[in-house]
Amino acid sequence: MTRAAQALGIQQPPLSQQIKALEAELGVVLLQRHPKGVSLTEAGRQFQLEAQRLMDGVAAMTQRMARVARGELGQLNIGFTSSAAAHAFTPEALRECRRSQPGVTLSLTEDNAAGITESVAAQRLHCGLIRVPVARPPGLEFEALLREPVVVAVPRDHALARRRPARAAPVALADLRDDGFILVRRPGAPGLYANLLALCEEQGLQPRIAAEVGRMGTSLNLVAAGAGVSVVPASMQGQHSQAIVYLPLLESARLDAPLTLVYRGTDIGGPVARFLAIARKTAARLARRGAA
Repeated sequence: MTRAAQALGIQQPPLSQQIKALEAELGVVLLQRHPKGVSLTEAGRQFQLEAQRLMDGVAAMTQRMARVARGELGQLNIGFTSSAAAHAFTPEALRECRRSQPGVTLSLTEDNAAGITESVAAQRLHCGLIRVPVARPPGLEFEALLREPVVVAVPRDHALARRRPARAAPVALADLRDDGFILVRRPGAPGLYANLLALCEEQGLQPRIAAEVGRMGTSLNLVAAGAGVSVVPASMQGQHSQAIVYLPLLESARLDAPLTLVYRGTDIGGPVARFLAIARKTAARLARRGAA
C-alpha cells in the first residue's frame, strides 16, 4: 500500500480510505489485508480485469480523437448545387478526399444554393459548394475557389444555333430579346439570376421569363425540350449535347460564375480542415491547367 501510494503521489492513509470507500460502493471486498501487505480477492481480480478494459478503451478513444483532430477519421457532410457538381473541380476534389481520408465517411447532398447555405448555418452540413452566394448568414465563410464564364444554352433548332459558323462572334443579350428565358428561381440562386436581369435592364432590355425552376440542371432539361433559352456556367456545356447548343455570351465578363466554398468559420478542424486544404489545392491545380 505504501509503494502504491508513492507511485500515485499521495499519502498511504488517503489511499486506504479511497479503497475502502470503493469497496463500500461496490458492496464487495477487493483486497485481502494481511501482515505482509494485501492481495486481490476473487472480486478484486474481476474488478482489475474490468478496470484494465476501461483503461484500454480510454487509450483507444484517445487515439481515435487524435485521428479525428488530424482529419483522418470522422464524418463529413458536403452539399453541392447541380451546377457546382458539373464543374471538373467537384469530382476531382471528392476523389482526392476519399483517397487521402479513407477513414472519413462522406455524405453528399444536392440542393440549391439557398438550401445549402441554410444547412451549413444550421450545422446539418459541414460545408457546401455553390455558385453565387444567395445570403451571408453570420458565422459563415464564403471562399471563391474558381471563376468561369457563362454561356447561352439554346435549343439545337434555334435560329442562332443554325446560322452561326463555328467561330462566329459571341451572342449578345440583345440577340435574345425575343426569346423566353428559363432561369433558376430567386429563392434558389438570386445571385446570377439578379445579375442577369440587372444587366438586361442596364441595356434597356426586358427579358421574357418563360419559366423559373429550382436547379440549373432542370433549366437545361427545359432548354433541351425547346421551352426557351438559359444562361449557365461554361462547365455545364455538354449536358444534352444532342439537343442543346452552347454559345459564348458577349457580356460573360460581367456575369462570371464563381465556384464558392461555404463553411462555418468556427468549424475548421478535423475532417473539415483537411477538406478545405484539398479544395484549395485542387482549385489551384485546375487553375494552372486552365480548367477554371
